[in-house]
Amino acid sequence: MPDVASHAPVPPQPGLRGDYGHVAADWTVAQDWESCGATEHSIWRTLYDRQIRLVRDYAAPEFLKGLAALDAADGVPRFEAASERLRRLTGWTLVAVPGLIPDAPFFAHLAARRFPVTVWIRRPDELDYLVEPDVFHDFFGHVPLLADPVFAGYLQSYGEKGAEAIAHGGLKPLARLYWYMVEFGLILRDGDLRAYGAGMLSSAGETVFSVEDPGPLRVAFERDRVMRTDYRIDDFQQTYFVLDDFARLFRATEGTFAGLYPRLAALATIAPGECAEGDRIVPPRTRRAA
Repeated sequence: MPDVASHAPVPPQPGLRGDYGHVAADWTVAQDWESCGATEHSIWRTLYDRQIRLVRDYAAPEFLKGLAALDAADGVPRFEAASERLRRLTGWTLVAVPGLIPDAPFFAHLAARRFPVTVWIRRPDELDYLVEPDVFHDFFGHVPLLADPVFAGYLQSYGEKGAEAIAHGGLKPLARLYWYMVEFGLILRDGDLRAYGAGMLSSAGETVFSVEDPGPLRVAFERDRVMRTDYRIDDFQQTYFVLDDFARLFRATEGTFAGLYPRLAALATIAPGECAEGDRIVPPRTRRAA
């Protein structure tokens, strides 16, 4: 099973862990970093140390560069300090949220170059699986690529598509674009397959699986194919989409999607792991020696 449920835009459900009783109108809260104790910082360091050993060999260079710029190895990071660094690089800031938030404010934050980051961290007994995204998933997985100008531009453009998707019944296909290309994206760098999605890079198991395992289907990126493909929320992905560069992802969100949604609705949904006509299959990376 995946290590953490991922942050595709969905409304909060009853029983979520976060404190939703003190949210502002835009669903933000105070980070209250000072309330983080020794246990929380220790959990962060344990997770960080485990993942950094993996991502050095499996992550896209843009992710690794952004992670180094954040300098967040020592404990739960202060969002304000990270925001200062990001503002200088790409104009993004972080906003603290209690957990999953509704679609409209989620998209609005992205469109304004504000990335929502959950304030709480998992318990010691949840290191290997967590039902909801926590601060480690959101910060370690997502925030490093906000330092990359091209990917940062894509994510803002994606957020700007939210109101249009809500108006035209396109939330499900738009969520698939986030799921596959933000949470679970792969990219080729000098012929080497690398991971950049937050869902796998914050996961001890799926990082290696996504890049080297022969089982899942890896398909060269094509926007409409992505937006037609269902995904798994309870297991490793059976389909991954592979970019050749982040600029292509940015170009895929240019222009209106209003006419796209009816066309996609008339086409059959593609199941996870299912091949489709026109697919260009990308082989896994050769497994590295232990």
